[in-house]
Amino acid sequence: MASHIDRNEQPTYLGGSMRMHPHHSAVAYRIRHRILRLVACIVIAVLAFGGAAAYATWLNINGVVQTNRVESLVEGGEDEVLDPNSGKAISFVVIGQDTRDGDNAALSGGTEADIGLHNADTTMVVEIGPNRQFINIVSIPRDSIVDVPSCRTSKGTVPAQYGIMFNTIFSTAYQEGGDLSSAASCTVNAVNALTGLHISNFIVVDFKGLTDMIDALGGVDVCIPVDTVDANTELDLKKGMQHLDGRQATNYARMRKGTGTDGSDIMRTTRQQYLIKSIFREAISKNLFTQTSQLYQLAIAALNSLNISDGMANTNALMGLAFSLRNLQFSHIYAQTVPIIQAPFDPNRVVWADSAKEVWKKFQEDKPLYGDDSSDQEEAQGNGSTASASPSESASQEPEPTPEGSSSEESSPAPSSTPTPTVDPVTGLITMPDGTLVDPNTNGIVDPENGTIKDQDTGQYIGIADDYLNNTVCAVQPNKQD
Repeated sequence: MASHIDRNEQPTYLGGSMRMHPHHSAVAYRIRHRILRLVACIVIAVLAFGGAAAYATWLNINGVVQTNRVESLVEGGEDEVLDPNSGKAISFVVIGQDTRDGDNAALSGGTEADIGLHNADTTMVVEIGPNRQFINIVSIPRDSIVDVPSCRTSKGTVPAQYGIMFNTIFSTAYQEGGDLSSAASCTVNAVNALTGLHISNFIVVDFKGLTDMIDALGGVDVCIPVDTVDANTELDLKKGMQHLDGRQATNYARMRKGTGTDGSDIMRTTRQQYLIKSIFREAISKNLFTQTSQLYQLAIAALNSLNISDGMANTNALMGLAFSLRNLQFSHIYAQTVPIIQAPFDPNRVVWADSAKEVWKKFQEDKPLYGDDSSDQEEAQGNGSTASASPSESASQEPEPTPEGSSSEESSPAPSSTPTPTVDPVTGLITMPDGTLVDPNTNGIVDPENGTIKDQDTGQYIGIADDYLNNTVCAVQPNKQD
């Protein structure tokens, strides 16, 4: 799924891969979890490159990229280098690092005893489609119980582990190897073993990074579905659309206690997914490609918050990727949590459901999580609409001609007494006869109060209906706070 380039060829991208002669370029698609904050940082930083191409700017950005470069120790991934013009899907793992070091302590809490600890807050698998018309994002809950193979670190080998929480993979490898290279690489190795994918690249971000990026953006509009008070993060937000600064938005995404939450990590992922989409909307609404000064500030802030594996830490390649994503539709950023069920031996832990295999199969086949790849491509090439096709659209198409010698009455099916459900173009949801709100992408049930989506079979959170939140729960003008 990742692109391959011989490192000895010294690739120089700036719109094309070069062996001494430039290759041709190509073009990307929908989002989710606190790691989602990572994805936001990554993609927005990448988009920022597209407009900040002056040489002096390039030198500054390249300096940041190289400073934050991290060696990849992922098994079998030594030769994989980002090539945005390969016409192939680009996949990587985004890891949200929970650390109390440096300025993170003021944001994440903790005591002096926590300094030096490095834990994985969340992990997300990201795929940018080969046609650059979609992005798939699947978050892996930190409380998932998994079995993982041994992995190599900078100072030794971590043996195979069984029945462990997913987020401990990162911390255990960090303790063994003493660096981000070990922690992130072992996490990616585990993802590959659990999903059947072959990913070698990763990006790591922390609390402070997300905060700085949102501040560089000028804040972000977020729908607060209920009055929210949390003593741990010092949040006190009124119901409605609020314009949050970096610290407020980060704390809202990471809060686990207080009002408006059930205390679970799984529910928290839905807010994180929503925040990431809100960040994208804010960036798109500002038309950053024409605002060079803010674009540059955002690029530097975002990149300073990221530690990028050496296979992706190429400024020209990132600029090429940004250019290839210029036509990406916001509606083609697809995000969900990997399907899970409650662990049979612990109600506070989860295990992956059998249906998780279907999700990873989409990645293996380079297909969008929802909908049809060809239909999305046609949409992008058509009138630019971002609305997804509704289940009723096929019924509105012209009927096939009646075969000669048969009557229309004979060939037409009997009318159904039950009307075909239709998708509300404003909320993106289906309202059932009993008033139940259903998300057409996941077939999940939507909570009318907070927009969270739950799996109909397992009752577990799988996402959030952001259009419903913005247009129904908070259908007011944003309250811009100074």
